[in-house]
Amino acid sequence: MLDLMPSLREWQPAVTGQRCAVATVVGAGGSVPRPLGTSMLVSEAGDVLGSLSGGCVEGAVVEAALQAMHDGGTRREFFGYSAEDAFAVGLTCGGELEIHIEPLGSAPGGLRLENLRTLAGPGPASALALIRRVDANGGGAVVIPDPASFRADSSAELAALLGLASTGAPEAGRLARAAAAQLEPLLRGGRTGLVRLAPPEGCLSGTTVPQKAGTGPATGPEPITLLVESRLPPARLLIFGANDFGAALLPAAQLLGYHVTLCDARPAFASQARFAGAEQVVTAWPHRYLAEEAAAGRIDARTVACVLTHDPKFDIPLLRTALGLDLAYVGAMGSRRSHRQRVDSLLAAGVSTEDLSRLHSPIGLDLGAVTPAEVAVSITAELVASRSRSAGASVQASSLKDGTGPIHAGSHHTGPLQAVTTQNLNTPQHQETPWT
Repeated sequence: MLDLMPSLREWQPAVTGQRCAVATVVGAGGSVPRPLGTSMLVSEAGDVLGSLSGGCVEGAVVEAALQAMHDGGTRREFFGYSAEDAFAVGLTCGGELEIHIEPLGSAPGGLRLENLRTLAGPGPASALALIRRVDANGGGAVVIPDPASFRADSSAELAALLGLASTGAPEAGRLARAAAAQLEPLLRGGRTGLVRLAPPEGCLSGTTVPQKAGTGPATGPEPITLLVESRLPPARLLIFGANDFGAALLPAAQLLGYHVTLCDARPAFASQARFAGAEQVVTAWPHRYLAEEAAAGRIDARTVACVLTHDPKFDIPLLRTALGLDLAYVGAMGSRRSHRQRVDSLLAAGVSTEDLSRLHSPIGLDLGAVTPAEVAVSITAELVASRSRSAGASVQASSLKDGTGPIHAGSHHTGPLQAVTTQNLNTPQHQETPWT
């Protein structure tokens, strides 16, 4: 839902105050085109903002959203692939989607279009989180302007969303603590995920867990289910080296959503017009700049450092500093020969073999890259692969045509449709949250 907010300021149904419903992917299995949390808005006139599947189920979702606006209730729809019924609505890719559909209204605590339009004001680079209740027994949402500092166990809005006002004090405390333990890592990591909480004992009796169409309902109460979407300011990518390779990497890294800083100790090189597109250009000795940024708290575990200077007087002190920090990725350009010399120099400078194992050198995936533009593709490809590996996925640099199994990491499943989670563009982590 967060990705749609910037468009709400210009979307005519929102501007003119039409009734709308939001359809959101809350479960996925197999190969699916869009991840958990992907949303699509549908107006009462049938206008659409966003996409859930690239076209194969949107028509059915629009119809279900119009019906939800008519009767005022939330609903869930399941879409898959059926070889037996060639005319059924489904995903030709063979995956399965569970879609939660909720009318936007004016009820207290509910998801309101005017509030979402207001939140769209700060822009996509600002921190923001949205917690929505997507089980059959509840609805509504809590908006969190500062997800990094949110305390779930002391939020009255979250307690109301969970329905704790009518729950006994001991049971309410248990549920609040369970919610905090699962919500806060997602919020502070800028991630998207589902959180399921066992309902208070004695509550929700008579409700059942919805299953994929045709499988029949499961027995037992449905868990309280929260969809968490959290967005942090973009992660930083630091390019050290004002050269042709740095100029090519700059726009490529911005396409991945990074806030790019270019740093070089040589004013004549750093001041070139081709680097003006960076969010920040710094003329300073690289290792000193990195140490100062870390001391000021402007470096975190999402930060990427790409060392393209290819000069030992810059590289060695910079890499020694970078490998001593908790960074998401540290890469350095150079040949195999220069890499061996670099390792020897870093070991002599006191860098441990454990820290050296985190160094991506020579930088990039082996794509046969030669030109600066090709090398930029190689580096960004390794960044994407590195983010997936840090999330626990097994990633190899091979062609999709030569592989087998699901295309998207974590999308395979067995048995009933399972909810999966995905990472924020700038936070290379996945999170699966168990039931309490």
